[in-house]
Amino acid sequence: MSAVGGAVDAGAGGSVGVRRRLVVPGLLATLAATAVTTLAAAAGRAAGVELEVPADGEQIPLSGIAFVTGAFSVVGVVLAAAFNRWSARPVAGFVRTTVALTAVSLVPPFLVDAETGTALTLVGLHLLAAAVMIPVLTRRLGPAR
Repeated sequence: MSAVGGAVDAGAGGSVGVRRRLVVPGLLATLAATAVTTLAAAAGRAAGVELEVPADGEQIPLSGIAFVTGAFSVVGVVLAAAFNRWSARPVAGFVRTTVALTAVSLVPPFLVDAETGTALTLVGLHLLAAAVMIPVLTRRLGPAR
């Protein structure tokens, strides 16, 4: 950042630049991922998938799908901003981390002894959210330093 004529240049390295380049598109992608996964869950439910967790026998509400997708997508935006700020190779670090976290997120649906349709639908929802979020954030990360 440089001061020119009393004004501070908050370009690509400044907080305004990061906000415009990464955070705003990341939050818009969060809205898109939330909408897409909620619609996909509703379509699954309409097709007869129960989305029921065997431990308590209750269906996962669509609002729960939306909330969890939104919350973890925001975590992804924070991770991207952190890698962008503190990593010498933000793209490589972010992609490795998010792919690993996505892979880990695919396991729990099979551990709770859910019906096959429920487990596969939940896995699909996780992959769908990742497919929306990871490319959007990756394209907006800064170059390697």
